[in-house]
Amino acid sequence: MDPTIKRYSCGIQTFSDLRYRNCYYADKTGHVHWIAEHEKYIFLSRPRRFGKSLLLSTFASYFRGEAHLFEGTEAGRLKKEWTAYPVIHLDLSSAKDYISLKQLQHKLCTLFEPYQEEYNLGDLEKSTPGDLLARVVRHAKAKTGLPVVVLIDEYDAPMLNALHDEATLATVRTMLLELYTPIKKCDELLRFAMITGITKFSQLSIFSGLNNL
Repeated sequence: MDPTIKRYSCGIQTFSDLRYRNCYYADKTGHVHWIAEHEKYIFLSRPRRFGKSLLLSTFASYFRGEAHLFEGTEAGRLKKEWTAYPVIHLDLSSAKDYISLKQLQHKLCTLFEPYQEEYNLGDLEKSTPGDLLARVVRHAKAKTGLPVVVLIDEYDAPMLNALHDEATLATVRTMLLELYTPIKKCDELLRFAMITGITKFSQLSIFSGLNNL
């Protein structure tokens, strides 16, 4: 296949993959650049298949300083200096299917496996998800000397599996509240934080500790 021929993408949710495959792309990077340079906390609630995961992937590449991926885009034109910030990118869609609360706790902890060795997180099973998030942010800041970027996709996925069971829902809500609370507590260590999902956060009451969204 001729690599110079542009193709339409289907189901690609990773910005780097989209660019390497030479796919057509509706350039939204001008908006990404403006948000990244002017805002610190962003919450985005939109239906499924709205492009939220691709948008978060674009922010991840932007903050990692992957300037080559933005060649020919609006962000590539606007941004003059690129900095590689430490990026913590969590996708909670992998924790939406569970058969017990213990298994959910395990899945939330394993979200930090990609950062375990680099940031010396130790035994994941001996910590709570919130402790791990706070620890990885502190260690990333200490190791790089740069503020940290936190990106969370499908923040509400674990709760959607328990909507039919109020008792289970309450426990899941408490677990997620514990996970997200460090984002506010680590404010001085953060460069940017963005959270996406399909539910308005006011409907789930899990951000009482993160009321700056």
